[in-house]
Amino acid sequence: MQSDITPKSPPTLLPAALITTSGGLAHLVNLLSKETIIAVDTESNGLHAYREQVCLIQFSTENADYLVDPLSLPDIAPLGRIFANPEIEKVFHAADYDLVCLKRDFGFRINNLFDTMLAARILGKTTLGLGALLEAEFGVILDKHLQRADWGKRPLTPEMLTYARFDTHYLIALRRELFPQLVDSGRWELAREDFSRLCGIEPNNNHLDETDSLPHIPGAHELTPQQYTVLLELCNYRDHIARSINRPIFKVFNAETLLAIARYCPGNPQELSKLHGMTPRAIERHGKQLLSAVRRGLEKEPQEMPRPQRPNDAYLNRLDRLRKWRKAVGAKWDVDSDIILPKDLMINIAESAPHTLEELQPMMVEAPWRYGQFGSQLLEALWPPPRKSK
Repeated sequence: MQSDITPKSPPTLLPAALITTSGGLAHLVNLLSKETIIAVDTESNGLHAYREQVCLIQFSTENADYLVDPLSLPDIAPLGRIFANPEIEKVFHAADYDLVCLKRDFGFRINNLFDTMLAARILGKTTLGLGALLEAEFGVILDKHLQRADWGKRPLTPEMLTYARFDTHYLIALRRELFPQLVDSGRWELAREDFSRLCGIEPNNNHLDETDSLPHIPGAHELTPQQYTVLLELCNYRDHIARSINRPIFKVFNAETLLAIARYCPGNPQELSKLHGMTPRAIERHGKQLLSAVRRGLEKEPQEMPRPQRPNDAYLNRLDRLRKWRKAVGAKWDVDSDIILPKDLMINIAESAPHTLEELQPMMVEAPWRYGQFGSQLLEALWPPPRKSK
């Protein structure tokens, strides 16, 4: 689809407004409250800090770009009424993580959003990244080399400010390209349903707490109970160090290193030095403490790693039938299967095993369009007629 958008480079644009004072924030809230559509994005420092936080919130209107610096402001609560206002559409790209962060850090409630990446998925597009979508739709090429920058550092460089403003600058135009495609394809009601479901996303349902002493470590289930107890001590030490120096835990020791130490339980620096990730510098800085953690783990009563209970066969069979059904329908629609039936709905239906539409309806209260479109098909997939014997 052609667009009247012309690619713009930073020098042709007015500078984005950087909001660092309470007065500036009040003025911005007043401006945004008069809009019917705004674009939103956030930048966080999860790759650079022990406890991640939102470090920048970007807004764009039809005519201007704004960058709100929460680290410089005593309170950004006034933005809450913008996010909660159902009369203002908020356009995000890949909104789920932004929403989790905004709710986690500020308790914002979100109403009325449009997610351009989700819209692209519903349309069956294979190009989903913001940069790739903008290039495909408008010929705009974004420079994404600052994607992993430390947004908690101050002052923000002019280059970082330019990078951040372009994450929202074209989103409203992109929304206007995707909306008629959704309508023409008959998928707008499905998109609206998913946008509404996104508004209800909650941090504790989607992301592990950063302070979890034992995040998922691949291979931990292969350890003996005693080795697993050692691993717990190693994770506690890593967490303590990460917290004290304000670094992500994976930048202190990665999971592979901790697993190797727990598996071999070295008793001296020479044995420790032979293990993955144990450089001379790491041994100098942490060797004594790691060996102490190993000893503590070996002296403690062995602890079994919690293992999830295996679901019963009847549930697994229902889940398999639903998976096959949504995969087949997804192929007909030329979309990923979870667009047809999201995982959380599929699991809930498989667990509850409804036999009638009346029993199914409460499980799909947040997905009324899918209930009307697919309800009978879901029941048929759950309870296929028995095969006739020859």
